[in-house]
Amino acid sequence: MVFKSPELEKFMLYSIIGHRMDSQVQMTSRGEANGDRRILVSSDSYIPGLLDDIALTCLARASKSDYASLSCLNTRFHMLIKSGYLKELRRQMGIVEQWVFMVCDPRGWEAFDPLKKKWMKLPKIPCDDCFNCADKESLAVGSELLVFGRELFEFAIWKYSMASRDWVKCEGMNCPRCLFASGSLGPVAIVAGGSDKNGNVLKSAELYDSWTGKWETIPSMHTPRRLCSGFFMDEKFYVIGGMSSPNESLTCGEEFDLKTRKWRKIEGMYPNVNLAAQAPPLVAVVDNELYAVGYSTNMVKKYNKEDNSWVELGRLPVRADLSNGWGLAFKSCLKSLLVVGGQRGPEGEAIVLNTWNPKSGVRDGTLNWEVLGLKEHAGVFVYNCAIMDC
Repeated sequence: MVFKSPELEKFMLYSIIGHRMDSQVQMTSRGEANGDRRILVSSDSYIPGLLDDIALTCLARASKSDYASLSCLNTRFHMLIKSGYLKELRRQMGIVEQWVFMVCDPRGWEAFDPLKKKWMKLPKIPCDDCFNCADKESLAVGSELLVFGRELFEFAIWKYSMASRDWVKCEGMNCPRCLFASGSLGPVAIVAGGSDKNGNVLKSAELYDSWTGKWETIPSMHTPRRLCSGFFMDEKFYVIGGMSSPNESLTCGEEFDLKTRKWRKIEGMYPNVNLAAQAPPLVAVVDNELYAVGYSTNMVKKYNKEDNSWVELGRLPVRADLSNGWGLAFKSCLKSLLVVGGQRGPEGEAIVLNTWNPKSGVRDGTLNWEVLGLKEHAGVFVYNCAIMDC
């Protein structure tokens, strides 16, 4: 099986190096000791008794949350996990996991595996105090989590790699910005609009390739806007909402076609009026259908592509009106809508992850929300949240 990606080349190199390193170990029979130090026997195959092709197919079905343990088994496993080859193999086999990455308190980022109901703490970002304390934005693309913020003298981007499980400084955008719209599709992401370091509202856009780690300037939108939201739907990138000035809210949307590299303006796509104190539109796409949250009504709405209109479906499991949409995450996860918000109860504060599958339908104006996960003693405010295909 051949993959047209950098992961194959890296895996082949790492595998050869790892095999040579393991081969240098002097093997002794089980139970023999070399002084006080016992020597472990290294196997030439990933799983004894199986050809590597078959073993790799088996390993591809292992949960991503087990990769840290697999990486500790021996050098070959460590190199295999580090290479990212299993991710490509999983993609070819149609195996997809989605993890929730979020930060709710100063202790830093955490990841949640919805299938195993497992929480994992990420290493601290090795940033300066300014970046750590300032407002940040986040985006998951490919196997990377990008976190955008501001250091003492300039904007900065830190990225967490699922393969290496650590943070590194990411190459900066051609036009650094904040309060922008963003979305990802596979290994690429697009950011559009926002404000530069001088507060100017932008209409420029850039594309990020997670395989190369490079930013590419693409054609600009028709209208400058900040505090806007972005998403991919039907393999096209959209930007809705936002403000072009402190007093001018935008109801039009814009669509970018990756094939033609052109923007199309859509009048009245998001009729809700944004205010400077409000969060950017809370939107999510499930099965290429767009959903949004009404801040004042706490209602979930669905977009009708045919006539460019919205219809209310039912209420959220938490209140969005208390803080104008801030501190709440509204995402797509496992082909369902995911709402991440805080609640206070007898046991204290907690972050609750609620899901609703649109295929389950709406009964009497009610959405059947189910609790996917719970994080106790984590505050009630979600600062950042991103969903990654693993």
